[in-house]
Amino acid sequence: MNLPNKLTLFRIFLIPFYTVLLCLPSSGKVMFLGTEIEVLYLIATIIFVVASITDFLDGQIARRNNLVTNFGKFADPLADKLLVITAFIFLAVNKSIPTWGLAIIVWRELSVTGLRLLLANHGEVVAAALPGKIKTFSQMISIIFLNLNNVGFAAINFPFAQIMFYIALFFTVYSGIEYFYKNRGVFADSF
Repeated sequence: MNLPNKLTLFRIFLIPFYTVLLCLPSSGKVMFLGTEIEVLYLIATIIFVVASITDFLDGQIARRNNLVTNFGKFADPLADKLLVITAFIFLAVNKSIPTWGLAIIVWRELSVTGLRLLLANHGEVVAAALPGKIKTFSQMISIIFLNLNNVGFAAINFPFAQIMFYIALFFTVYSGIEYFYKNRGVFADSF
């Protein structure tokens, strides 16, 4: 198994630890960059950041060293979706984001995954386009700042985390529409 695939598996391996930390009862709070944060949320967010960095690294290493595999093409986007959806579920449960926003994100992620599978059956692999990359980046940034109570911006009452969430939501919808529009021909062949 090559390094990019190991990084993808490591990201998947981190998700249960992230989840368990968010489920545990409060263990106290700490001050971090002028913002009071749950200790467990801080640790969980560090795990989320590490997992997010592996998302960036595995793709870079795979493309640069010609290590792209069918496993990686399947597992990498799956790992991303598992990580992000898990985080957004906890944020919706904690009322940090609206449940309708979570529904849109889950709908888009599952729909695009279904489209990718349909395209794969036709021998096509869909690479992430710029709007999809912006979506992933803005989702990850919003998750980090929502988990950390808008750290760095709470003191000045600037809702950076919420703004990033709505930017992520916009690119979630936009990139999903773009995926379906660019690949609309596959539906004509499927019916």
